[in-house]
Amino acid sequence: MSPPAIRDVRDGAVLVEYPESSDREANRAAVTLGIRLRARGKGGVLDAVPGARSLLVVFDPSRLSRSGLTRRIERVGEGAREPDGTRRLFRVPVAYGGADGPDLGELARELGVPEGEFARRHAAAEYRVAFIGFAPGFPYLTGLPPELSAKRLPSPRPRVPAGSVAIGGSYSGVYPAVTPGGWRLIGRSGVRLFDPAADPPSLLAAGDRVRFEAVTHAELAAPPVPEPPGPAGPAVLRVLSAGAFASIQAAPRHGLGSFGVPAGGAMDTRSLARANVLVGNAPQAPALEIALAGPELEALGEVSVAIAGADLEAAWNGKPAPFDEAFRMAAGDRLRFGRARRGARAYLAVRDGLAAGLLTRRLEAGEEIAVGSQPSAVSRTPAPVVDVPDELSLRVILGPQADWFEMAEINRFLTSGWRVSTMSDRRGLRLEGPPIPHVRAPEIAPEGAVFGSVQVPGGGAPIVLGPDGPVTGGYPKIATVIGPDLPRLGQAAPGALLRFSAVSLAEALEASRGYH
Repeated sequence: MSPPAIRDVRDGAVLVEYPESSDREANRAAVTLGIRLRARGKGGVLDAVPGARSLLVVFDPSRLSRSGLTRRIERVGEGAREPDGTRRLFRVPVAYGGADGPDLGELARELGVPEGEFARRHAAAEYRVAFIGFAPGFPYLTGLPPELSAKRLPSPRPRVPAGSVAIGGSYSGVYPAVTPGGWRLIGRSGVRLFDPAADPPSLLAAGDRVRFEAVTHAELAAPPVPEPPGPAGPAVLRVLSAGAFASIQAAPRHGLGSFGVPAGGAMDTRSLARANVLVGNAPQAPALEIALAGPELEALGEVSVAIAGADLEAAWNGKPAPFDEAFRMAAGDRLRFGRARRGARAYLAVRDGLAAGLLTRRLEAGEEIAVGSQPSAVSRTPAPVVDVPDELSLRVILGPQADWFEMAEINRFLTSGWRVSTMSDRRGLRLEGPPIPHVRAPEIAPEGAVFGSVQVPGGGAPIVLGPDGPVTGGYPKIATVIGPDLPRLGQAAPGALLRFSAVSLAEALEASRGYH
């Protein structure tokens, strides 16, 4: 097998590709290399996420140089072949057709066979998990009989039930949770594929084998509902009103990308660090991230807090709350956040940090927020304030699919101003402007993506992926925002104007050294 090619995505991320290998060989090599990199301990490697033909390797450039990573990949990847018969086999019961498989009838008619025959052929094959992506625990399964392949829906369904067994192109898969989706639904399984409280959280892993077994709808068991985790510490705040979107965020949580779990974390890590250090926490302790329009909170006891980031007109017992300084709330005190006057996100840090879960979850009215147990800060020097001008300049590294676009379109991407759409969230910032056409088909073999990846779907409107964006994707990426500029993205409110400028990898690494 030919040695892999290593392509830079940005400071702290590379794609390991196998351009001269078949799809099967490339995926097996990527999966095996990822397993080996993760098994050898981090040592600067934060995550290794396999895609259809490649491996995304995320690393800390302050701990591991780009050349050192290359040597490690070459050393660990020697003879990286996944041996047959060594991976786990899972049998997944499926009730085909009916309300659980609304697309089965149409697909069977297109093939010219009865629904039962279509289902029989689907269940007769043995599948292999090529990679986990799109959503936490979602398996992309190869091995689908070629005659059963089916185009995705032209417009995704807004709600696909959990457990839905589906076909998308040459892949089959199972939706682990309720989510939008454009694959064709042929049945449903009762197997729970993802449990955020489990270790690991995904039932399946890349390289596993899967067999489907047809059962009746009456025989299909409902997936077990896990017990919700208890609070990590005493409750300190009660949510009286929820606001637009408030969630508990901390540092990115790397290491679970191969199970489809995004790294997540605060969109503006500098403002998070500033608020935390003001109350004596470690810079990246979990805190409340408040987007655009804030909640109203009630203190359940005496608590030390600090607010940093965007100005959301916070009021403490009806009077302006201190900003960029710690203050103490007494039991019964109320803290109300209004609308953002500048920027997009404020951070409320609580002494000792908050209890955080694996995935981002919007806080709801009536629930209580528990304190965590976080180490104190080693330094009480607050992080610098993130400037939030009306026009945000962001540095990018071009690619990894810059060759999917004419040079004139790349120049237009770099010289135009792009408005942040109201349809933006933590998964991605959708940009408004003249569409960017592709010179090739607007799809690639799905590969790993990072916070800051600028993907361009078929319609030509760029999307800058956020920290909760999919860990893999099949749209070409014209550029990637460099690490030190990501906090500024977190303060890009709908209507903000973004401008991009291209820098070299050396310039990005130099900026990264100053950032860390």
